[in-house]
Amino acid sequence: MSRERGPSRRVFALGLGALFASACDRPARPAGEVAFWFSYGGNNRKVLLELVSRFHREQSAVRVVPTFQGDYFEGLVKLRTGLFVGAVPTITHVVGEVVPYLARAGVLERLEGVGDAVLSDLEPALAQFGTFEGAEDEPLVALPFNRSTPIAFFNRTIFRELGLSPPTTWDELRAVASRASLVGEEARWGFECPVDWWFWTALVGQAGGRLVEDGRITLGGEPGARALELWQAMVHDDRTMRSPPGRDFNAWEASNGDFLAGRAAMIWTSTAFVRYLEENASFPVGAAPLPGDVRRAVPTGGTFFVMPKGLPAPEREAGLAFLRWMMQPQQASEWARRTGYMPVSQAGRRELEATGFFREHPNFKVAVDQLSVAQRWPWAPELFRVQREAVQPRLEAAVSERLDVRKVLAEARLVAEAG
Repeated sequence: MSRERGPSRRVFALGLGALFASACDRPARPAGEVAFWFSYGGNNRKVLLELVSRFHREQSAVRVVPTFQGDYFEGLVKLRTGLFVGAVPTITHVVGEVVPYLARAGVLERLEGVGDAVLSDLEPALAQFGTFEGAEDEPLVALPFNRSTPIAFFNRTIFRELGLSPPTTWDELRAVASRASLVGEEARWGFECPVDWWFWTALVGQAGGRLVEDGRITLGGEPGARALELWQAMVHDDRTMRSPPGRDFNAWEASNGDFLAGRAAMIWTSTAFVRYLEENASFPVGAAPLPGDVRRAVPTGGTFFVMPKGLPAPEREAGLAFLRWMMQPQQASEWARRTGYMPVSQAGRRELEATGFFREHPNFKVAVDQLSVAQRWPWAPELFRVQREAVQPRLEAAVSERLDVRKVLAEARLVAEAG
């Protein structure tokens, strides 16, 4: 993955509502052609392209042209540039936190045209209205695609030899990480987790906090501080947690690599890696829900399909036809089965249950079950900027340098409020 930190305030603060008008003036694409920008590599890219090929075999009226645009954050930068120069795709997918901003900027097409049957079948917690608080008062501009939650993966061999079970509380997390750690030539970390916004948000929720209260950005208040203090204690006092090097997805890849190499007994990462970790580990891999503190809580993650506003009607209809097909149970269940992401179709999930897939592959069901404690993101246009500019740059320093977490978060709140 690239080390691109993603769009800064300078990149995304421009008036996108005024920019999208230039997209309307671009030459029309050939009849039935859908330009699809995506941000996948590896197995996920392979599965996606095979789905597109099957779509072409099943019908001939619409042809999808998929184009890789780098990681999620590089893709966002290219989308912003495309809006500026009038070279937008028919469809792309963006991280959930940026959806409210793009919607408020007025650059997204309404997607009710996919039909009531499709919309009523979406998994509620993964759809736009279930992912965001207040989204029920907003038009539908995003459809779920690759959706996930953070989950724990553990080395079943190590846990069996030590008589350990996946932790269910923060206290148990520290105890299990301590038991699973080794020093010396065979050094091994008991626990590893990217010091990342997504996992910190999970901890904030578990400590009883919320990022936004009554429309005001609080970054969790005292629970936000306690979340950072847990990481600090495990890194500096217990010496059982490794903060993986790198930022953004580089840190995630480092964490996965340490787990596969046996250098970490347990990691937190995305359900998206279920298939990858199972197929590449030399040991049996277990998955478990995240532990809780005052409660169990996780955020959802991943991306949504969106369509730029102002496309010619024929192109918009062709794009909706592809989205309608991608939302169908067969595609939703295949995407989940072959990648690890959650099925966005309720019928697709029931198919995986009925065929015994979840029974034979229990790791794939952990994130689905964990949706029962998923917390909704605020419908806040500034959320993505707050994540990228105010919080993320300060998390790593707060943990690695053991800074005063309350001062760090107070500074982040000032940056967030400055707008």
